[in-house]
Amino acid sequence: MAELTESVSRLIEELTKLPGIGRKSAERITYHLLRVSREEALALSEAIRTVKENVRHCTICYNLAEDELCSICRDASRDRSLLCVVEQPRDLIAIEQTGLYRGLYHVLLGRLSPLDGVTPDQLTISDLVRRVKEGGIREVIMATNPTVEGDGTCLYISNQLADLDVTITRLARGITPGSVIEFANPEVLADAFAGRRRL
Repeated sequence: MAELTESVSRLIEELTKLPGIGRKSAERITYHLLRVSREEALALSEAIRTVKENVRHCTICYNLAEDELCSICRDASRDRSLLCVVEQPRDLIAIEQTGLYRGLYHVLLGRLSPLDGVTPDQLTISDLVRRVKEGGIREVIMATNPTVEGDGTCLYISNQLADLDVTITRLARGITPGSVIEFANPEVLADAFAGRRRL
């Protein structure tokens, strides 16, 4: 019985570590890469290398950036009195695609999950509190996912900000509980923003 070469086996194994990629998908991708030209295959590896070397977190909001600040934090036309708190950079992108929000963001880089060992010190919550304490922010919009962990994170942050002179709102429940903002349709996100409520 024919066996895969060591290099092919290794590539398949590495690809199965990607989210949503099972063994069969990893095999299809591997055979595709073997079929395309050397230049095309190496362009993929170069893109991966470049993103790992160049992309970091914005020093203010923790969005993805290739400089010290992301494009949103550098944009002087944004409303600096509004701060939208999201779990991940992909949630920020989903909100931006609605075209309705023109304030700033703060990316938590996760959500509180005691069962998974994710505690407040592993997120960017202390930096969020510091940003609000520095002043200039009149409203913090909690846009964590409508899940048990997302709601718990929202409650924890609301308690941390309770003594500060800032309005805290939560996206309306146009977003179905248990869903993920990244996959929400733009109209649903727009309704959630329009119907946000004070906490």
